[in-house]
Amino acid sequence: MLGWLGIWVHRRRAVVLSLWASLAVAGAVLGGSVFDQAEDVGLRADAESTGVALRLESLDSEGEQVVAVLSGIDPLTTETTDAVSAVLFEVREHPDIIELRDPWTTGAYELVAEDRSSAAVEIELDPALSDDEALAVADEITDLLRRTPFPRVAVGGDLLAERTFTDQAVQDAARGEGAALVVLVLLLAVALGSFAAGALPVVTALAAVAVSLVALTGLASVVSVNDFAVNVVTVLGLGLCVDYCLLVLFRFREERAAAGRRPDPSDVLGRTIATAGRTVLVSGVTVGSALAALLLLGDPLLTGMALGGLVAVTVVTAAALTLAPALLAVGDRWVPHAGRGAFGRVARPPERSLLARLARLSQARPWPVLLVSAGLLVVLALPLLGLQLGTSDARSLPPGSEAREVVEVIERDYPDIATAPVEVLVDAPFDDPRLTSLTEDMTGLRDVEDLVVRDGLPDGWSRFTLTPEGSTSGPAAQRVVAVVRALGGDLDVQVGGPAAELIDARSALADRLPVAIVAVVLISGLLLLRLTGSPVIAIKTILLNLLSLAAMLGVVTLVFQHGWGGPLLGGTATGTLDLSTPLLLFMFAFGLSMDYHVFLVARIQEEWAAPRPAGPRKSAPAPGTRAASDRAVLTGITKSGPVVTLAALAIGVVFVGFAAGELVAVKEVGVGMTVAILLDVTVVRGLLLPAAMTLLGEWNWWRPASNPPVPT
Repeated sequence: MLGWLGIWVHRRRAVVLSLWASLAVAGAVLGGSVFDQAEDVGLRADAESTGVALRLESLDSEGEQVVAVLSGIDPLTTETTDAVSAVLFEVREHPDIIELRDPWTTGAYELVAEDRSSAAVEIELDPALSDDEALAVADEITDLLRRTPFPRVAVGGDLLAERTFTDQAVQDAARGEGAALVVLVLLLAVALGSFAAGALPVVTALAAVAVSLVALTGLASVVSVNDFAVNVVTVLGLGLCVDYCLLVLFRFREERAAAGRRPDPSDVLGRTIATAGRTVLVSGVTVGSALAALLLLGDPLLTGMALGGLVAVTVVTAAALTLAPALLAVGDRWVPHAGRGAFGRVARPPERSLLARLARLSQARPWPVLLVSAGLLVVLALPLLGLQLGTSDARSLPPGSEAREVVEVIERDYPDIATAPVEVLVDAPFDDPRLTSLTEDMTGLRDVEDLVVRDGLPDGWSRFTLTPEGSTSGPAAQRVVAVVRALGGDLDVQVGGPAAELIDARSALADRLPVAIVAVVLISGLLLLRLTGSPVIAIKTILLNLLSLAAMLGVVTLVFQHGWGGPLLGGTATGTLDLSTPLLLFMFAFGLSMDYHVFLVARIQEEWAAPRPAGPRKSAPAPGTRAASDRAVLTGITKSGPVVTLAALAIGVVFVGFAAGELVAVKEVGVGMTVAILLDVTVVRGLLLPAAMTLLGEWNWWRPASNPPVPT
């Protein structure tokens, strides 16, 4: 059905290339503005902690906080005091500073470390300042503080930490991903036998990502687009496009070889798109429709991911069906023959590929392979039972960065200011006798260090500020939030603050992740059923994908929560995973694993449905039999195995670039996806898939109310 598209692209290749070149240039010029338009993702407006924050903000809007740690000499000597005081009086005169606390000019001696190794300065900026203006003021403050006699001045705060995070992300992308793309081109060039063939998937992918970004920019003018949408576009777009292009390229070489010595180029391209193009379209529709299901949930985080995924899948599918064939039409003579591999040598026969060997092993011993492989994935998934999720703060920054140093020193040496308070609002005036009992209960909590009664709200609500033990969002602070929320009885008690926000975010994730998984699984399962006609294949695909995803998340939990392999990754264990990591990994891994599965199953189904060759061929089993199913499985995996293996290796190179970055949250995604691809291509597609299909035999193709289908 799609053959006409390949023929048309060959005839109109100049038009197609010109159109894509124009779109790619527009994307390169305009697509970057989407980063400025992307919004941070917060909790839903109906979250309790969000409501508390909004009410307190309406009463007394607070500006950005800047915290400086000055160390290296005794802060309380006469000489130090005189020199620092002179600088701080100058800082205080800045028109955009509304409050300053320090040990020298305000007598806040709790801001001196107990061993007198350092001192801290707290500065609040004018809340009317924009982020850019506040950053400029923070830089001016930093310059002034560096004039003090302290050898080491570290300045931090949430806004400075965000800027450091962004700058580090850009550096990681330029260094790690830039190098990964170079390695990717070289890898593909060596594997495919020419630089032109190796560059084709990468050039197509970069063009698709650029066009996706400009499309997302246009979408941002209509709907809200968050940072996660941008992440999904860049990562999923690159991964899927390389996979699709390799599938088209491999099939093109195969069809060209089958056409004889003087093939008709347009006819070859037509047959390529009719076969590989159909698989690309099936994969794109399946992944895109499943991601679209997330839009139905109305969650800000999931909506952003779904928008990014839909844009990426749509553009990538179009690029694989038009741009890649147009490049093949122009560069046909530079694409080596199917039998040629690295450096023009004879390529390894498909029967000797990794997946083909694993498939033969699985078919020879299906039960042992199935049990051992599934058992391995279950064992790897077990750490998920103890998964702890947290929010990324300055501690996710590289060691040695100023913003991270400030957080670590404050938590270690300044317990009086280290922990952000828990804010409690109660729907009762101060003279309500029920407040007395509530106040006594909150004061008596073992995790509460201090309780302060604040001025009431204009609407008659009372306000309390609790200082929990430990860190701002640590276990003690979370226990305080949970207990206080349960103390109200017949009173309406609302709790806010960072610890409450973490609990609410985690609760929202626990609520939305299962729903998101069910939505994606249901839609993708129905599409696979519609496209293959086999409920067995659809159910088996979903089960294998979920098992693979669980194993991958279990490994990420071991590495980043428990510290396994920490030295190899730069000591990145933080005791928790970032809240967004499971969703991002689910999005990326689902898209790519579904991609590989469709590649393999489409080729297996093609072999199953192929008519039996005419003539006396004893080696060809009768259609519709278990032997025919086994032959289709092995032949399909043998023919598609090299492209799946190379695609996985290529995308693995890209994610290794993520894992080599400095940011913990980026490392989590990089390591997770590298593990997911490794497990998916070896254990899942190489062992579990052929073992399961061998055991099921002809029942792989069973349809309701019918006998096992016999191909025609």
